[in-house]
Amino acid sequence: MRRNLHELARGRYDLIIVGGGIFGACAAWEAVNRGLSVALVERGDFAGAASANSFRIVHGGIRYLQHADLPRIRASCRERRALLRIAPHLVTPLPIVIPTYGHGKDGKGLLRTGMRLYDLLTSDRNRGVGSRDHAIPAHRGLTRAEVLDLFPNLVAHGLTGGAMFSDGQMYNPTRLVLSFLRAAAACGAQVANYLEATRIRTRGRRVAGVAVRDVLGGQTFEIEGAAVLIAAGAWTGRLAATAGAGSAPAPRTFSRDLCFVVDRRPRHGYALAVRTRTSDPDAILSRSGRHLFIVPWRRYTLIGVWHKVHTDAPDSVAVSPEEIAPLIDEINAAYPALDLRPGEISQLNYGLVPFGENQPGAENLRYGKRSSLIDYGRYGGAEGLVGLIGVRYTMARGDAAAALDCVMGRLDRSGCRPDTDRMPVWGAAFGSFEALRDEVCRRLHGIAADAAADALAHNYGSEYRRVLEYGRTDPGLLQPLEGSTVLAAEIIHAVREEMAVTLADAVFRRTDLGTGGVPGGEALQRSAALMAEELGWDEGRVRREIDGVLDALKPVGAVRDM
Repeated sequence: MRRNLHELARGRYDLIIVGGGIFGACAAWEAVNRGLSVALVERGDFAGAASANSFRIVHGGIRYLQHADLPRIRASCRERRALLRIAPHLVTPLPIVIPTYGHGKDGKGLLRTGMRLYDLLTSDRNRGVGSRDHAIPAHRGLTRAEVLDLFPNLVAHGLTGGAMFSDGQMYNPTRLVLSFLRAAAACGAQVANYLEATRIRTRGRRVAGVAVRDVLGGQTFEIEGAAVLIAAGAWTGRLAATAGAGSAPAPRTFSRDLCFVVDRRPRHGYALAVRTRTSDPDAILSRSGRHLFIVPWRRYTLIGVWHKVHTDAPDSVAVSPEEIAPLIDEINAAYPALDLRPGEISQLNYGLVPFGENQPGAENLRYGKRSSLIDYGRYGGAEGLVGLIGVRYTMARGDAAAALDCVMGRLDRSGCRPDTDRMPVWGAAFGSFEALRDEVCRRLHGIAADAAADALAHNYGSEYRRVLEYGRTDPGLLQPLEGSTVLAAEIIHAVREEMAVTLADAVFRRTDLGTGGVPGGEALQRSAALMAEELGWDEGRVRREIDGVLDALKPVGAVRDM
């Protein structure tokens, strides 16, 4: 991918997409496969907001049984299956254990009955998933002894057993966004980060393009387009208003979803669901409380998700240190043996997603259920302007396809939906992931540890050779950065092929360097030096780039100082 502003300024596109998160990236991939000329602009870095801060779970819809919402169950299963099929290097099955205490609605009988029904409703969950190790198994009932064997520190009093089901898990949500973007760019899409859409241009009542500002250089120009799809999350309505959004409905409530990345190595690959004090007011059949999840992820543990209604401007979303202690108390009360301490939290992941309508101060919060697809022309707004405000990372591909159906209608273009649920994304051109990982390990044998080879296989899939090519001229680039599994070559690759223009881009959104823990000072210095050589930074710029990364980590430092 190349950031080519000259090409964007002189081109005229069928569709301009505003927003470089997972929904915008999937829309770009969908659009180029429908034969449209596409430009995508993002005011920050790709996957820089909610997409980067996902809980990494690819949901299959089991929770929607409580709401008797069969369409959502079927849609979630379909999209989980699609991601397992088209991005097998980045999405794999995750087994999750739910312990049961007591009887009745909290007992194992009702839980297993529900899971049997879910298995029946999702009997096609593995159709077309080629690799057996990527298949989602049916649920399995667990005895009390089996639950305690997996989690010996659970409260044993009243424990009656449990059940195990599986969902999908993302190795790295930002790399998945990049895989869709790179696939779209390889098919002709023009994409650019740090290019802010400031206004929707119209001609009469019809969309004519987008006015943009280069965040890096300051210049402004216009991109011509016949249709515009805004996939900018909580910022969508603000941009749509520049073209006259008419009376179009839009989500009024957003949730700041928060999870912790904990610097504690998992003892095995099974996640655990623990019950909290709050319940789901929309559930037809609700058990005693919602679940928090304790999830193994790489060498870390993820804990979440907590929801908080956010009513201020989207740019103001943040987490204060004062909020953390009650959340730690809540998870420790639900699972006392966890004994989570503030100093173990290595990342705070949070972002804004649409939420249900809730009364001020409500404790039992209603979740957002479906993404919002808004055809502004139907409500008196500009013709050819469409908004997509996504509610679940899992649903991005399918919701993008629905948005493109709307766009195609506004462009008066016909054609069948492409099979993007079966088309491998960038890096997925391989058969068995295990075979691919073994191949990468052999290539790096004697150069880097197997952990680095494993990370390379996951993040780049079949395209890992592009990274290793840099070692031909400088073998030292194949050495991992101090204290990490990230090869020095990945930093060069991020600049030359993946549009990384700041150190934070490379640390947080192109490599594993800062996606879990706090990167060490030596690794940051080396990464900044490599980027400085590529981009011509002076010493002052290097210092500012390092400070920018450290500033992004300040909330974590505040928690650790508690």
